[in-house]
Amino acid sequence: MNTNTQLLRFITAGSVDDGKSTLIGRLLHDSKSIFEDQFSAIAKTSEKRGMAAVDLSLLTDGLQAEREQGITIDVAYRYFATPKRKFIIGDTPGHEQYTRNMVTAASTANLAIILIDARKGVLTQTKRHSYLASLLNVPHVVLAVNKMDMVDYSQARFEEIVNEYKAFAAQLDLHDVHCIPLSALNGDMVVDRGENLDWYKGPALLEFLEEVVIDRDVNTSDFRFPVQWVCRPQTNEYHDFRGFAGRIEAGEVSLGDEITILPSGRTSRVKEIVTYDGNLATAFAPQSVTLRLADEIDISRGDMLVKSSAHAPRVEKEFEATLCWLSESPLDKGRKYLVKHTTRTAKCLFSRLDYRVDVNTLEQHAVEKLNMNDIARVALKIQQPLVFDSYDIDRATGSFIVIDEASNNTVAAGMIS
Repeated sequence: MNTNTQLLRFITAGSVDDGKSTLIGRLLHDSKSIFEDQFSAIAKTSEKRGMAAVDLSLLTDGLQAEREQGITIDVAYRYFATPKRKFIIGDTPGHEQYTRNMVTAASTANLAIILIDARKGVLTQTKRHSYLASLLNVPHVVLAVNKMDMVDYSQARFEEIVNEYKAFAAQLDLHDVHCIPLSALNGDMVVDRGENLDWYKGPALLEFLEEVVIDRDVNTSDFRFPVQWVCRPQTNEYHDFRGFAGRIEAGEVSLGDEITILPSGRTSRVKEIVTYDGNLATAFAPQSVTLRLADEIDISRGDMLVKSSAHAPRVEKEFEATLCWLSESPLDKGRKYLVKHTTRTAKCLFSRLDYRVDVNTLEQHAVEKLNMNDIARVALKIQQPLVFDSYDIDRATGSFIVIDEASNNTVAAGMIS
């Protein structure tokens, strides 16, 4: 396999018992991505439970509590690859009390698979997960109508569910929705097409995952380079070397480009682009590089390098955001917290709590405090200016986390608007 094979991150979400873990197990099994000892272990467990067939959902439900309850609690990550693409799967929880787990997994996903039980159709949890996918700006959504074997592989039932879902999805900012009928239990239209869904002419799930175009998911027009480390090697060979290391979060940069350093506003030009494998003429997201500039400028960790000619990000100490509260301890408006945005960490206060969103009905409610899994509209004041874009323009520079100063725990994740 080519080491440069493209990586696709995707999550599965849906109501409890829709078959998320079974679907992932089927993907891993039918794509020959599990070891014999793994398969043997789950086969023995299935036999002990008196099951006639191997329970493939055991491949992902790793926590003992999950296996006892038959549900997914934490996000179970699995990795597999085909000759065409590498994959990271996040199997997210179905219960409302684990909303924070889905938010965590979806924040870096290129694609979300929303599962629906063909017998039950579109449920409240289906709408909730679709709203979260929209909120987190997941570029692609697959509506996987599972358990088609339980409705005699009915085309009419599939089309009925698709029409109902698309009517709801029209209210959300979902960019690309593709609908696939399948049976994770029997393997129809997961990796192999099977013989029971001949009326469906689109791609099987794995075929779609291999072919979906994700190159455009990254902002390629606006160069964004948060400085992670100022590189000053203390050796005779590199005694005058001064570079700025970090990861390009958006866009590209070339030798000679005029660069603006924010928040100071100073300008310079790119003199050298250094990587472990040698120097480059051009670098682009998401490469990690070290940039050397033509001028000696005071630059520190947390500063942002952008192209002078490009669309400028915002540099502000106050902003509004959509926040998901992750902590078991409720938000205390009177306390100071830390905001970590790209490579900068600064103290902050919550100046306003505008409203909480009911993720099941999308209704907005006045709120005085935030509890775990609450999603709300808030305003923050930051001690130092942050350099950011709106989340819908750039997920990397439009997102942040909130940290409790006392415990150093991450208590919230936010999307700037």
